[in-house]
Amino acid sequence: MTMTTPTLSHPLRVWDGTEELECVSVIPEAPNVMSFCFQAPSGALFSYKPGQFVTLELPVPGGPLYRTYTISSSPSRPMSITVTVKAQDGSLGTRWMLDQLRPGIRLKATAPGGHFTNHEMFGRKYLFISAGSGITPMMSMTTWMFDQGRPADIVFVNCAKRPSEIIFRERLEHMASRVTGIDLKWVVEQNDPYTPWTGYQGFFNQLMLGLMAPDYLEREVFCCGPEPFMQAVRDALQGLGFDMDHYHQESFGAPTPEVAEDWTEDDTVPEEGANAEVTFAISGVTHACKETDTVLLAARAAGLNIPSGCTFGVCGTCKIKKTSGQVHMVHNGGITDDDIEEGYILACCSNPIGKVEVEA
Repeated sequence: MTMTTPTLSHPLRVWDGTEELECVSVIPEAPNVMSFCFQAPSGALFSYKPGQFVTLELPVPGGPLYRTYTISSSPSRPMSITVTVKAQDGSLGTRWMLDQLRPGIRLKATAPGGHFTNHEMFGRKYLFISAGSGITPMMSMTTWMFDQGRPADIVFVNCAKRPSEIIFRERLEHMASRVTGIDLKWVVEQNDPYTPWTGYQGFFNQLMLGLMAPDYLEREVFCCGPEPFMQAVRDALQGLGFDMDHYHQESFGAPTPEVAEDWTEDDTVPEEGANAEVTFAISGVTHACKETDTVLLAARAAGLNIPSGCTFGVCGTCKIKKTSGQVHMVHNGGITDDDIEEGYILACCSNPIGKVEVEA
């Protein structure tokens, strides 16, 4: 029998955010948690670093609404990209996804971004600590290392309210059953009714850390979850003398002040009460504001819609090019030095100094 190799009718290319994503499957993971798998209609492949995120444009009533989600799939599986989301109380965008987003619907999205990744740290010993949906970047990084086929050394800690709310539990246990380098540690606050639980119970603390990973001082720590949880993890590590240069965290809430990067032009800072003016060149709109306002606030006040996600300088969704003037920008990693050199700013965390013009 003669075997033939399939050929592609078009050259391979990488999805860059200019093409809409098509939802191809929806998978329930836990209560109020679903995974949404997307493909590029053109067949473009996905290239990103494990742990990075995308920002989706969600067509909610009164929208659009921009929401940033960590990619839970791995770049070692480039045919599709998956985000796993959990609807919190009062959530609008995520609730719309759970109720309305189905296979066949297409969404606009930005190209992957973010710096929370172990991509260039292969071969080190890791301690992944997460709570709730903060497990998603850890899932991506663990799957990426598993797919490499090389030995890994991961202590994987996830905290949840109940065992039934541990996201990806079965998939992670399957990976851990195939290799010796993935050590899973589940922590729950309470049991599920009529279901015995023999793992850790309570809240993550220093004693648990010492039992789970006695060699934690030798590990690279990645942490993701609600800010109070991450603060507790930081306090535990610092109290045990951990070198925090080897601690990394991801959060789309308001970052702690010491995390922010203060970037300015000529050390110019906004003055309380000083007047400013922002010209949006493409829209042909000029709006008067205060220097303590951000470019994003000025745009909204002028009736313009600049895409934005986290509004804390993390996700990079609101990146626009500044063509003239000065701004004071305090960001949290959502823009690169190369972007800044080319004149780009983040509208959500840039204060106009005097007259400023941007491409929007």
